[in-house]
Amino acid sequence: MKNYVKLGLSSLMAISLVACSPGNKEDSAKKKENVKVTYKEGTYTGTGTGYNGPINLSVTFTKDGISEIDYSDNKETNHIGTPAFDYLVADAKEANGAGIDVVSGATFTSIGFKNALIDAAKQAEASDLDGFKKNTVEHKAGEAIEKTTDVVVVGAGGAGMATAVQSAQNGNSVVVLEVNAEIGGNTVASGGQFQSAQSYLVWGPANPDATTGVYKGVTYNKVHNATGNIKVLKEILNWNENEFDSKYFDKTPFVAGDIETLSHAGVHAEYLSTLKELKSEIQAYLNWAQPQLDAGKAEGEITLFSTPNLHIFQTYYGGLRPNAEKTSWIYGSYDLVKQFVEGGQDLKGWLEDQGAIFDNSIQPIIVGALWNRENDFKGSDLDGDGTPDPDGKNVKGKTVWNTYFATTKKTLLETAANHADNEIMLRTKVTELITDKDGKVVGVKGEQYDGTPVTIHAKKGVVLATGGYAADIKRVMETNDYWADGDITTNTRTTNRSSLVGSGIDMAEAVGAATTGMGFTQMMPISWVDNGNLAFGGGHYAIYINPTTGKRFVNETGERDVLSLAEFENGVSFNGTNGTIMDIANSNQLVPGPYPYGTPKDEDLTLWESDVENRQYTRTVDQLGELFKQLGFECTQEEVINTIKEYDMALMTGTENTLNPTKTGWTTLIGTAEKDENGKYIVDTYKLDGVKLKIRILAPSTHHTMGGVTVDAQRHVLDKDGKIIKGLYAAGEVTGGIHGGNRLGGNAIVEIFVSGRTAADTIVADNK
Repeated sequence: MKNYVKLGLSSLMAISLVACSPGNKEDSAKKKENVKVTYKEGTYTGTGTGYNGPINLSVTFTKDGISEIDYSDNKETNHIGTPAFDYLVADAKEANGAGIDVVSGATFTSIGFKNALIDAAKQAEASDLDGFKKNTVEHKAGEAIEKTTDVVVVGAGGAGMATAVQSAQNGNSVVVLEVNAEIGGNTVASGGQFQSAQSYLVWGPANPDATTGVYKGVTYNKVHNATGNIKVLKEILNWNENEFDSKYFDKTPFVAGDIETLSHAGVHAEYLSTLKELKSEIQAYLNWAQPQLDAGKAEGEITLFSTPNLHIFQTYYGGLRPNAEKTSWIYGSYDLVKQFVEGGQDLKGWLEDQGAIFDNSIQPIIVGALWNRENDFKGSDLDGDGTPDPDGKNVKGKTVWNTYFATTKKTLLETAANHADNEIMLRTKVTELITDKDGKVVGVKGEQYDGTPVTIHAKKGVVLATGGYAADIKRVMETNDYWADGDITTNTRTTNRSSLVGSGIDMAEAVGAATTGMGFTQMMPISWVDNGNLAFGGGHYAIYINPTTGKRFVNETGERDVLSLAEFENGVSFNGTNGTIMDIANSNQLVPGPYPYGTPKDEDLTLWESDVENRQYTRTVDQLGELFKQLGFECTQEEVINTIKEYDMALMTGTENTLNPTKTGWTTLIGTAEKDENGKYIVDTYKLDGVKLKIRILAPSTHHTMGGVTVDAQRHVLDKDGKIIKGLYAAGEVTGGIHGGNRLGGNAIVEIFVSGRTAADTIVADNK
């Protein structure tokens, strides 16, 4: 386990000389004496590069120390980077230097802070800059902590907090242990939408002509199809119902994302009943929708079809994949898939009861989701005044934190009937599972950031909710059995926090747990090329362009592995990052997300329209050629203009199936055009010249560990013989067997919350 942690951190820290100096591991002991450093008194502004952008520190030096550090000028993600600052400030002032520990889960922020501090010290004419870089704080361990509780939860991300809250609601006391400086885990770094069809917003056979639906007494307009959805439904309707036969692909090449070909190979037996039910649902829908299409109505004007059975089946075929050698196939366990899809039907209500707010009027789509069934978050209303609570600088409060963690934290520690019995321990790293003489897991051991030993005994159960290991690129490379050699390198970046190195999997294996699907790691195809951060957005409104040819190379609404595979094949190496491509869309298509976007749905779009080097640019088509030269791309302005026009014309005329590659699930053009009364584009009104385009520079980065600890549907951890390891449960990304070889966008959020709640309920059942 320790080797994996070391590899994950070292690959991340290689970006900075400071990272190689003593004192970067939070648990390392400091034995060297600090040196005396003096300064030219005054306040200086030092700059370093954090995870999202520049960190500007205003540092006030006295003659022989640091008196104040103001970190307010930064772009770091709230509740990820920002919680680290107070710890870093305190340590830097005490150390009179920058050789201090990084804060777990905020490695890039810590490195940026330390570099900014050094920059300021340099300006203050530090008498011994090398000594300043090494000066540190020796954290001394406190008295050993030992406690007993009903349920121990390891990890405070979505799965961990769902487990903890449901356990508390079930009457069990809980201790949650989190290695990072704040709860939220990797979930708080995610897009935050979860997949679940909302029946009041989609077509229903009981009232097929309904244009509105009601949720909690409020009436909403039903949502419409993306163009191309019905083509997908017809392909599913014709799916071969015979047992899946991988030998079909001995003569017909398998291409990930080609469901028309995949449908001929059959279906695994456990999914057959769902397929048959789904076909019946689809046929009823087509009997209603097809006459409207035949009469000239645009598909985008027809009410959306979406059911839990469709969600189950798309999760199945979206994750049905062969390994790299095509010698074996992987797909999601039917019981686990059915569990999170059906459990997701009441997830929104459970969160709303705790104060979460969602946009109840839409079912959008995100990258790799395959369908319009996302639930978009809006924050929280914990004070009940009817308006979203602010979240730090985000006054509108539309954040993952507010929605999923401000709410659950309050429930666990303030409003649950047994809240006084519950605790969250931050900056506490669990290193070992405690077992009794019969092999039952009865607690955990670990230590806090200062070395203080921690032992927590569990009377009823221990739940692992520690996530995967996508932040450890070397481990991803070592376990890879899907991506081509050379696609993933040590230069590949990650969307994950630095603490996601697989510690929970290692601890489970140490007590005999089996693992499954470990050869598959999902890549996020729309990540910033410079730091790997999730760029947000989707392919339904955009085109992905080969920087060499200027042409499209993939159906942009395909699965995430389909997009990433195509990017590796068609993209270029940009500053050492493989698979770099251009994402081009109409600039009016706003993409919510962190820096450099600010809050693009606000009135002030200055940040949205500003260029950010090597990330995003706003240009009209006549300015593209100069941009391509600036970026070093070989494609020409004319090639890209022709690609856009060909694409838009096919969409406007309903001939998108003639495109190579084709396009499904699209919602808007790259240029602009008016629509007629049936919702169809008027070709003569098409315009591209002068239209502002958004060009984003993206590449695949590691995103989700598909494999993990083997569990049953009750979330018991199983050993290599398929037997339950008593006392041990697991939820979320630490587990495997759910998503197969590829995860649909939005499935992680719903799965981690449902699996956490399931584990909590199972503990109750097991202890009756």
